[in-house]
Amino acid sequence: MRAFIDAHLRKPVTLRDLANAAGYSPFHAARLFKEVTGQTPFDYLRAARLSGAAARLRESGDTITSVAFDFVFSSHAGFTRAFTRQFGLAPRAYREQNATLRRFLPIRVLINQDFPRKGTTNMDDSNKTKAIFVQVVERPARKLLLKRGINAQDYYAFCEEVGCDVWDVLCGVREALYEPVGLWLPEHLILPGTSKYVQGVELPLDYSQPVPEGYDLMDLPSCNMMVFQGEPYNDDVYEEAIGQVWEQIKRFDPTLYGYQWAPEAAPRFQLEPRGYRGYIEAWPVEPIG
Repeated sequence: MRAFIDAHLRKPVTLRDLANAAGYSPFHAARLFKEVTGQTPFDYLRAARLSGAAARLRESGDTITSVAFDFVFSSHAGFTRAFTRQFGLAPRAYREQNATLRRFLPIRVLINQDFPRKGTTNMDDSNKTKAIFVQVVERPARKLLLKRGINAQDYYAFCEEVGCDVWDVLCGVREALYEPVGLWLPEHLILPGTSKYVQGVELPLDYSQPVPEGYDLMDLPSCNMMVFQGEPYNDDVYEEAIGQVWEQIKRFDPTLYGYQWAPEAAPRFQLEPRGYRGYIEAWPVEPIG
């Protein structure tokens, strides 16, 4: 269904179209889509269209009205309302100010692999992570606001060293490009006496606000990230869900898809575990050749 949406962003799409693409009834297709993605099919479709429209506004001289109609909005006014609701500013202001938006990233699934059924687990069959979805996304050149630990190699050690209020600070940064993340820094970004695992949030290159005390601000170059996403899980078994994704990543061969690991190109990162969307972790890669 997501592949069908991504291929038809500039064409009318009905729930029956999506249901036919998936081979389910409209009701069942809509329910499954919401369970897996956390969004209704049309919330996803609207967000993807608005992101495509934002790119068109930035890259072309087309009028706002023509962009609106091209992405299947029925009027200039309706497009402006939807754009403003998603991005926090109107299309004209976005174009005139050359502003940075929190762009929606449509899913491009490269692979859907079953997890092995070896061993036992206290996760019941309905909650086992059965598949992993992989996509490659491009991160633009950006800044990273981060809080370092001392010796931390993972989330739990970081919280013991630094405390639990870092996340609240990062969530309060209005200029953030994306949601806060936990990161494993490449060796060249680790300062003497500081941790490999940190928490941070990515910001536009022109970010110029004061840096909170105890935090660092660094530049990150553009890079490609291979994003791994497990299936949704119950929050009370999140450690097992994360472990399953980690095991699958260890066995994953990016060369099959034209990429190779690039551990020094960017920090590896994990999103906050939320059961409804599955565990998500991203590793830096670069095209082969």
